[in-house]
Amino acid sequence: MYRVHCLNPISKIGLQELPQTYELTDEIDGATAILVRSAVMHELELPQSVKAVARAGAGVNNIPLDVYAQKGVVVFNTPGANANAVKELTLAGMLLASRDIHGGMNWVKANREDADIAKTVEKAKAKFGGTEIKGKTIGIIGLGAIGMELAKSCVALGMKVIGTKRNLSTIDRLELPENMRLVKTKEELLDASDFISLNVPLSSDTKHLLDEEAFKKMKDGVIILNFARDALVDDEALREALDAKKVRAYVTDFPNVATANMQGVLAIPHLGASTEEAEDNCAVMAIDQMVDYIEHGNITHSVNFPDATLGKKRSHRFTLLCSSITDTTDVMKAFAGYKVHQSVMKSNQKYQTIIIEVEQKPDQALVTKLHDFPGVIHIHQC
Repeated sequence: MYRVHCLNPISKIGLQELPQTYELTDEIDGATAILVRSAVMHELELPQSVKAVARAGAGVNNIPLDVYAQKGVVVFNTPGANANAVKELTLAGMLLASRDIHGGMNWVKANREDADIAKTVEKAKAKFGGTEIKGKTIGIIGLGAIGMELAKSCVALGMKVIGTKRNLSTIDRLELPENMRLVKTKEELLDASDFISLNVPLSSDTKHLLDEEAFKKMKDGVIILNFARDALVDDEALREALDAKKVRAYVTDFPNVATANMQGVLAIPHLGASTEEAEDNCAVMAIDQMVDYIEHGNITHSVNFPDATLGKKRSHRFTLLCSSITDTTDVMKAFAGYKVHQSVMKSNQKYQTIIIEVEQKPDQALVTKLHDFPGVIHIHQC
């Protein structure tokens, strides 16, 4: 029986995906796997029993990826499972900022006791007038699942779309909406965009992606849409841009103490993936990936080890999680005398995943030999 501990409430629809050989536990000690959404895990000490952490969502800055990798714990996320939900909220934010709907609704609330509100509203509404989005240009920085969905919707709404991502060669050109223009750098879209949407993960490379220099390159009156992470934007540079009216509005799903107190900011309380459908999709995807690893040794959508899969296992399978291997042929030589059905080896800049399936269950001597290879962090058998 495998035990699963949830650090956050997880969709019941998703939990129904757990096979009968899995049980939920309120105690982290003895857990085989952890399911998490937004709980911060950096100070959490995982018991040795934990083999996998599955994040029901895309962002993983709440999880210490390298720390867990060194412990041999595979961390999964669910890219694309909440893409439609985040896209829809981004569109809502764009419309809110364009039309000052929020300001107008606040006026109605403040004047709700006015017996003549039906008349006075006609005089007051002029201050809440705005602009339409049709014909305007949106620059999308980051063309993953969310960015691509946003691009398609904006084209359908009659907007012009410019997009960029770190590696443009990974884009399926057939998936691009008609007339969308790709550029190699964010600088190429800054001065051409009426709206700028940030759709990239937070990392050392993307922190303060929009800084003082970036704001200088933008159109006057630009609207910024940040439904990714707050630290993608330099708060002080943003404050200056808002005060100077360089930025007309900043819409964010990740308010912090600075932006929540700025004029010109529309702050939403991290609702991007908080739809019933998105929570269900993320939970189902996270659990499926977690179970596939535990039972078949496959790794799909890991954020610390390379993805590798051999499909459903037919016999005994080893998954080796490594920091480095000097010669993978030596690993295969260790299986001399065993009938190897299939194998796969994948690497990234830091780690390596090796999956080997053999006909018969190997003895302990082989396991010990594999552990002695340099760089082997953990061996998962199933």
